[in-house]
Amino acid sequence: MKTLPLLTAALAAAGLITFTGCDKKKETPTPEAAQSGAKPQAAANNGGDWPQWGGTDARNMYSPARGLPDKFEPGKLKQGTDQIDLATTKNVKWTAKLGSQSYGNITVANGKIFIGTNNDSPRDPKLQGDRSILMCLDEKTGELLWQLAVSKLKSGKVNDWENLGLLSSPRVEGDYVYLVTSRCEVICLDVNGMANGNQGMQDEAKYMAKDTGAPPPAIGPKDADIIWVYDMMDELGVFPHNASNSSPLIIGDRVYVCTSNGQDWTHVNIPSPLSPSFIALDKKTGKLVGEDDAGIGPKIFHGQWSSLSTGTVNGKPLLFAGGGDGLAYAFDPEPKKEGDSAFLKKVWWFDMNPPEYKAKDAAHKYPAAEGPSEVNATPVFYKNRIYIATGQDPEHGEGVGHLVCLDATKTGDLAKAGALIWEYKGIHRSISTVSIDPDTGLLFIGDFSGFVHCLDAETGKVYWTHDMKAHMWGSTMVADGKVYVGSEDGDVVVLAVSKEKKILSKMKVVENGVAKELNGPNLGAPVYSTPVVANGVLYIASNTHLFAIHDSAKAAPMPDQPKAK
Repeated sequence: MKTLPLLTAALAAAGLITFTGCDKKKETPTPEAAQSGAKPQAAANNGGDWPQWGGTDARNMYSPARGLPDKFEPGKLKQGTDQIDLATTKNVKWTAKLGSQSYGNITVANGKIFIGTNNDSPRDPKLQGDRSILMCLDEKTGELLWQLAVSKLKSGKVNDWENLGLLSSPRVEGDYVYLVTSRCEVICLDVNGMANGNQGMQDEAKYMAKDTGAPPPAIGPKDADIIWVYDMMDELGVFPHNASNSSPLIIGDRVYVCTSNGQDWTHVNIPSPLSPSFIALDKKTGKLVGEDDAGIGPKIFHGQWSSLSTGTVNGKPLLFAGGGDGLAYAFDPEPKKEGDSAFLKKVWWFDMNPPEYKAKDAAHKYPAAEGPSEVNATPVFYKNRIYIATGQDPEHGEGVGHLVCLDATKTGDLAKAGALIWEYKGIHRSISTVSIDPDTGLLFIGDFSGFVHCLDAETGKVYWTHDMKAHMWGSTMVADGKVYVGSEDGDVVVLAVSKEKKILSKMKVVENGVAKELNGPNLGAPVYSTPVVANGVLYIASNTHLFAIHDSAKAAPMPDQPKAK
């Protein structure tokens, strides 16, 4: 199988939002009426909904949920179909068929599940061919409620690689869904789709027909309801390299994204060096209200795929981001006017590549295995520190990486400010976001070479590594004293949150008459996304199916309780 370009939605989220339902939805307020807050969320969630990449604005891949299974059996396909036979599963609540490539991470909010995929298994017969799809599913049953179908850019794979699907992990806030499409657009949708009528723009059919040469399709109740669209290519001159995938961050009345600006097909030229790397939009209208002042464009190694995080430092919120130039950044989220423009001012920066990765010879020239990398992972904010690793587009293969812990309270050049608390060079290139367990202080991270690393978040001490024996695109997920992780081979392994390595998901199987012990189940297709936990259910997506996993014994009703209908 060909290794595809980086699409880390890298990379999905909690906060409790009231479920309004689809058939009895309250009247949708206008975006102007949506409630906003001035401060970013706390760095811990409540185990309920998972409304964005990373659970909270701090992006720590952790949930305080309890009672989660450490073992499950994904089951087999019904003969002659692409549907999982639930009778052959164990601890699986339901499954949903996706496309053939699914890199988008799962968001769960308002009784609904949102996930990106491609259109290789069309749910709508009038929408055929290569498209990116955002699916909205019922949280209880996995049934499709509505979908957003995004047509491909005419420019092709240089900006919008074929068959990749939708990569952004949506952000749900109240009655609205925000995401970045494969057309390099920031888009706001009604959380209930068209089922309750058209609340926003009136030409969704025209949007779905863009660049297809086909007439606008008929719009029905299972189509997306678009509130507004901001086209970063048209408005900012952005040139995305292969894919656009940032997962939106919201602070108050603003939504922040990475633009995915990058190189062209020559891998030498940067067509839009003056385009911003990070922007802020008014979440009510989609109007641009600020752009970064870091000047990253001329220094981009390849592309930019990091998502932003935030946290309160010294009483003020900061934005944290990884740059396509190999630096980690903090910005003031409040745009400052300069002439006709407004800028997100740089507060601090840190060069993520050690000097030995940047020697002036062919062996250390990007993208060489011993050379420097950009930052594709999402920074995690935890106890006034930032945790983040370096990595490259997976099509460049394996290489050296660098995981750092930075003091987020400093300003300016953090290397000169003495803000490097600890570093770990034993990691390979990584596009994964860290998970920190607040009960034990243990940090977990995967790298593209397929190793899971367990470290002390306070000191950087390494306790153990585990070889998944396959590439890792997604991130680790920590919940209930367990570390959930998937691999490109489709394996799912559950490890204990412990200073001693312990595999909890070992299972005995018989294959072709031979008894074997596996480290965990195999989903039958690559796992490129990250497991998430919401409302007591573990969600894991392979390329082709989404699995809702729970402890069936604990979820079963007591003898004196009626069974759910």
